[in-house]
Amino acid sequence: MTDPAAHFLPFARPDISEAEVRAVIDALRSGWVTTGPKARAFEEAFSHFLGGAVQAIAVNSATAGLHLALEALGIGPGDEVIAPTLTFTATVEVVRYLGADPVLVDVDPLTLNIDPAKIRAAVTPRTKAIMPVHYGGLSCNMDAILTIAREHGLKVVEDAAHALPTTCQGQLVGQLASDVTVFSFYANKTITTGEGGMAVTRNPQLADRMRVMRLHGMSRDAFDRFTSKTPAWYYEVVAPGFKYNLTDIAAALGLVQLQRLPQFLQRRQHLAARYQKQLAGLPLVLPADAPAGDVHAWHLYVVRLASSARMGRDELIQALSDRGIGTSVHYVPLHRHPYWRDRYGLSPEQFPHADAAYQAMVSLPLFTAMQDSDQDRVIATLHELLG
Repeated sequence: MTDPAAHFLPFARPDISEAEVRAVIDALRSGWVTTGPKARAFEEAFSHFLGGAVQAIAVNSATAGLHLALEALGIGPGDEVIAPTLTFTATVEVVRYLGADPVLVDVDPLTLNIDPAKIRAAVTPRTKAIMPVHYGGLSCNMDAILTIAREHGLKVVEDAAHALPTTCQGQLVGQLASDVTVFSFYANKTITTGEGGMAVTRNPQLADRMRVMRLHGMSRDAFDRFTSKTPAWYYEVVAPGFKYNLTDIAAALGLVQLQRLPQFLQRRQHLAARYQKQLAGLPLVLPADAPAGDVHAWHLYVVRLASSARMGRDELIQALSDRGIGTSVHYVPLHRHPYWRDRYGLSPEQFPHADAAYQAMVSLPLFTAMQDSDQDRVIATLHELLG
């Protein structure tokens, strides 16, 4: 019998070609290894990809981008920001960075995206912003969310960590009428810079504020200081900023990954379609696809065990691991984590859909370097275990 450990299939793996390797080497040899011409070029390429006259601000993580967005919007102590409980803690930890309070709400049971009706019910006089999360690469109901925001004078910051290149009613996420949209380029995302992210906005004042706060509140970044005719040593600190800039090494990687995004999307769509077809007969709730005419980025492929399944979620994860197949869970809802639970007095009963989904969900392997034969193995094993 073959040792499963010798042929372990990870849940995710970055797709790095020789083109990315050459680009990073070129950046290293250029002498610009921190924020410089590659970072600037990456911002321009990303803005061009999205279109719609958006400005792009490269940062060292999506978490940094979300923090900068809320800070630029003036969120502070006493304010409330509505967000889904079914997300990674980064979405709402940035709210606490600013002394404000996240208000967690439940998700739609089909899409696992934030439920607009729950947003509406959670609005109070303290509410200042909504942070929708495009779960797994499927767009939220942004029409409904933006309508609520307009009615109540609220800001909207989209957590689009999963959503490149997701569309909503034919428009790319990042082109919509939100105030700021933030993408992630973490190692398992649809494109990667290792660590990194991009905040995009049409509002020039927000863009200027995020750029200043990205690098210590300095009036000039390193690239400007060392390529202009003004003496390099002179700059002014205009605010108590952060250290959130993206390096040229990372940006060089991102530039190539962005060029490969169309083929990455095609591959993810192919793998997702195969899962959808070949898992259909099992006791599983399969993820919702995008509405007709729209694009699901398929960052994640999350199945949920039906009540009729012969084993529970944890048992299934262990059985897959024993057979050399990696999985994950997205996510342990925030209301179950000690900090958020205890600080805000949260309980599972307040979030029935997110909590039920959590107890049944498994994220299956899905990455662009994954071969059909790898996926066949996952599918066959699921049929063995659940069929």
